[in-house]
Amino acid sequence: MIRRIIRIDEEKCNGCGICAGACHEGAIAIVNGKAKLIRDDYCDGLGDCLPECPAGAISFEEREADAYDADAVAAAKKKLRNWPVQIRLAPPAASYFDGARLLIAADCTAYAYAGLHREYIAGRVTLIGCPKLDAVDYSEKLGEILRQNNILDVTVVRMEVPCCGGLELAVKRALQASGKNIPLRIVTVFLDGSIPDAPVSFSGKPVSVGL
Repeated sequence: MIRRIIRIDEEKCNGCGICAGACHEGAIAIVNGKAKLIRDDYCDGLGDCLPECPAGAISFEEREADAYDADAVAAAKKKLRNWPVQIRLAPPAASYFDGARLLIAADCTAYAYAGLHREYIAGRVTLIGCPKLDAVDYSEKLGEILRQNNILDVTVVRMEVPCCGGLELAVKRALQASGKNIPLRIVTVFLDGSIPDAPVSFSGKPVSVGL
């Protein structure tokens, strides 16, 4: 069908991500440092993102596009399935951990990477933390969770900044302490909101943590 939809000029886009935050439908994501309309059917054509773009990179156009799908947007908006999500607050014996795929994410990743819900939170139990702000070693708490539950795999999503190394190290220590061979994947979000490299994957027991 022909309908009004946004158009993003990549030449003008500076990758600031303001439009992605302004889009209530989750239609825009930052990909390789540029804003992208990721789903035509997520764009309602109202243009909440237009006045927010400081570079003037967004405009309307009339073109062939899938119809706006409000149901799909509602389903995609929230993928969180557990509460609380802070590592320090999560009870190790919570029933939602049993048989779970576990996501351990740095606090900042939810703001830096627009696709976090869709690509990483969906289908996983989520824990978040910041080793710089909390100033604690998460490895003991995470080790309890891994020992007490049947965790299928662990994905760590961290920022490229050095302080996030503490989160990655805590997870590796927890895996070693658990004595379990649980697959681990590390995903690094760059400061421009991109994930350009393939994630690093290894299993629990052989991980070296430099101890």
